[in-house]
Amino acid sequence: MWETLLEWDREALLALNGWGGAGWDRLWLTLSDKWAAIPLYALLLVYAFRSLGWRRALLFLVFIALLITATDQMANLFKYGVGRLRPCHDPELDGLVRVVKASCGGRFGYFSAHAANAMALAVFFFAHWGRSRSLWGSLLILWALLVGYSRVYLGVHFPTDVLTGILIGAFFGWLFARLHFLADQKWMR
Repeated sequence: MWETLLEWDREALLALNGWGGAGWDRLWLTLSDKWAAIPLYALLLVYAFRSLGWRRALLFLVFIALLITATDQMANLFKYGVGRLRPCHDPELDGLVRVVKASCGGRFGYFSAHAANAMALAVFFFAHWGRSRSLWGSLLILWALLVGYSRVYLGVHFPTDVLTGILIGAFFGWLFARLHFLADQKWMR
């Protein structure tokens, strides 16, 4: 069964990695570039400070920093603990995977920290906004899903790396949103 899952993952990678072409590469490279998301993060921070005030926004920022640290470190723990090669480092896929990035990244790829961090932030903000800004929260979820797909398109992660990252990121985003809500209730009255 495990071998069947890995085979499906390879086939899905090759299919998804082959979509598009050189004309689409810049879009997916940009979506995958964490520095290109700085304007989005800046807008989210401006919103946080305007809607929460300075004191509460600082607590909000502390929880975002803790969220990203926890998600990122969990990804590193899994990458080195599981030791699954990235598609671009897998000798069985040599010459089959279209690697778009100049650099493939570290040797191991299970699970995608990019996908986990993007989804964690999206769910954190979605949970914070609630129903009042559900459209913006939904757009952030869509953005996180696109970031996840970009990792497969670029040839640096298998689909299960991304799917696991999305699920773990969603869990951490929800968990830290709950913890933030409790801390805000206790300390910011």
